[in-house]
Amino acid sequence: MHATAGDEIRVHGRTVGSAGQHGEILEVRGPDGAPPYLVRFADGHEALVHPGPDCEVQARAD
Repeated sequence: MHATAGDEIRVHGRTVGSAGQHGEILEVRGPDGAPPYLVRFADGHEALVHPGPDCEVQARAD
């Protein structure tokens, strides 16, 4: 997985009916765009994210 600051990350719900989350990548802490990522989620909380198979990164629209 590769990302840059400003990209969006989406974390899909793990079970049927559970809501997913999305947020903005504030900082990339791994080498060459690799995880972990510091993310600010839509509800305002920030977390260090190590994305799994339930995640996808979408490049920011310039």
